[in-house]
Amino acid sequence: MDPYQLSVLRELGDHGSVAATARALGISPSAVSQSLAVLQRKFRAPLTQKRGRTVELTDAGQALAVAAIAVSEAITRAEATVDEFVGGVDRVVRVSAFHSAALTFFPELAALEQSEGFPVVECVDEDVDRVSFPALTASYDIVIGHRMSHTPPWPRDRLAVLSLLREPMDVAMHASHELAGKSVLRPSDLVETTWISTHTGFSPADTLDAVAAAAGHPMRVVHRINDFSTTAAMVSKGRHLALLPRHTVHIPAAQNVVRRPLEGLQTVRHVDLLIRPERVVHRAVAVVIDAMRVIAQSHVHEPTDRNLSV
Repeated sequence: MDPYQLSVLRELGDHGSVAATARALGISPSAVSQSLAVLQRKFRAPLTQKRGRTVELTDAGQALAVAAIAVSEAITRAEATVDEFVGGVDRVVRVSAFHSAALTFFPELAALEQSEGFPVVECVDEDVDRVSFPALTASYDIVIGHRMSHTPPWPRDRLAVLSLLREPMDVAMHASHELAGKSVLRPSDLVETTWISTHTGFSPADTLDAVAAAAGHPMRVVHRINDFSTTAAMVSKGRHLALLPRHTVHIPAAQNVVRRPLEGLQTVRHVDLLIRPERVVHRAVAVVIDAMRVIAQSHVHEPTDRNLSV
């Protein structure tokens, strides 16, 4: 089998359409279709099937796409073995991150580029919903993704998943809010409150849905904003509440915003590195991963004051 044809099948599985696969590979849609047709002739079981106007992998196609990962990993490992003889970091490492993670990690990665033996890093912000993070691994060496504990796990059959941070989502409010007098909040305390949340599919929105379910009462969302700095500034000016990550969102003291932990449900946000398995073996990628883990730990400061005042 041709490794390139296997890679086309794999990209189709990740991107979900011939057109998207063509864009990812930088080829024409007809070239994608031709590669798939040639690969299909090697197997009796159908590898793809049409669903409406799109083409998707069959169960057999999915199984072959997973096997293709091992093929790609073996080839890349062989290449990486040779690269070690010349230092192994002479390549650009592409990293994507959602907004708050970009603010946390990108400046420090840029500073590290001045260090001897550190690879060149290309940083790109990709603020997508939770389910879209895995597909980004087709375009980037390292993808920083987020999900809540109660949401589906990442697809580990085709991705290497490395834990970066586990951070609670706290309730943020102005210091004059009536709930600010409580050291800990429960979902029942939040009935009849108004909220600034994110768009559907992002961590605060996911968590707020869980809060509403636990409280047995819908939460009223009056604004939907994905930028946490903007959200914090709005919380500081009004009566609305917001869910904000504890470690990666820093609020100026002048805004007079306090944060309170939630009890009674799981509110931990998982910030993970999503990487195609074959890319983990690159020395340059490994160096960047190690650096990001150090950066992550430098941002974990558990407050001694249970009130979590900012």
